[in-house]
Amino acid sequence: MKRHLFGLAIALLVVGCLAVAEERRARDEIIDPEVAAQDPDFHIQGEYLGEGALPTGSEGKLGAQVIARGDGKFEMYVLVGGLPGEGWDRSKPRLRGEATRQDGEVSVRGEGYEGTLADGVLTLKHGHGEVKLKRVERKSPTLGAKPPEGAVVLFDGKSADAFDNGTVLPDGSLLSGVTTKQKFGAYHLHLEFRLSWMPKALGQARSNSGVYLHDCYEVQVLDSFGLTGEDNECGGIYRVKAPDVNMCLPPLVWQTYDIDFTPPKYEDGKKVANARITVRHNGVVIHDNLELPGATPGRQPEGPAPRPIHLQAHGNRVVYRNIWLVPKD
Repeated sequence: MKRHLFGLAIALLVVGCLAVAEERRARDEIIDPEVAAQDPDFHIQGEYLGEGALPTGSEGKLGAQVIARGDGKFEMYVLVGGLPGEGWDRSKPRLRGEATRQDGEVSVRGEGYEGTLADGVLTLKHGHGEVKLKRVERKSPTLGAKPPEGAVVLFDGKSADAFDNGTVLPDGSLLSGVTTKQKFGAYHLHLEFRLSWMPKALGQARSNSGVYLHDCYEVQVLDSFGLTGEDNECGGIYRVKAPDVNMCLPPLVWQTYDIDFTPPKYEDGKKVANARITVRHNGVVIHDNLELPGATPGRQPEGPAPRPIHLQAHGNRVVYRNIWLVPKD
């Protein structure tokens, strides 16, 4: 009897710990922009752009990405040439720095520069002069794209009937963790997603989701704003290829994927041609006719068309909207 009661006590303790962990996770993950706006760090994180004296000694465009890490602390990168997709690429310098908010003021210090951030203006001083960068809010050129004639509308904000386990939130967005009821072959897919505000989370715990094409090839969805852009970060094809450029925007900004997908070809039950994919993230090509050698982890093994699309939850509450596709076969 005592052993039974001890086991029951342990079980209740485990359940209680899991409940506390879930409550903490929900509290630390914010999907409502109005709630996130109550955090002063939310208005500091973001992208900044300016032109003038560069830390490298020349004149030109300078971009900066400021990433919130919680409690008034920030990681930042100064990008010589501009912002990703608009002047900066992997061949140009990316200078790391840190920023700290204290008593209403933000101080900045990094590789060869220091400065301040106030009223949406990042002022950087370095050995070759001073430059001011203003906060910008970029939007994808395909944001809000309307489905053309012949498109299959999967989600328009009104109903989640096209998905298994679909949940429509009060703001008209679709909660991740769903699979299409309909199956498809080749297509052009448009969807929009919004990452959660999770400044204290790191790596794969920071607003993790994924778009599984053919229910087996994952295009990663993750808050990797300001990071280098790896195959397990936003836009990456998990364990296959990193995006050509990290086009991830800050959390709680609507972003787009426009994807052209060709399924693998099978003859007599044997695969004779690999799947192929072209991905535009916020309007910029990050994978161009990429061949997919096999399934990525997390869902189903490869197989012949038609098959569904899965929007992964992975423990986070990433949301989606404006999902439609145009079949090509």
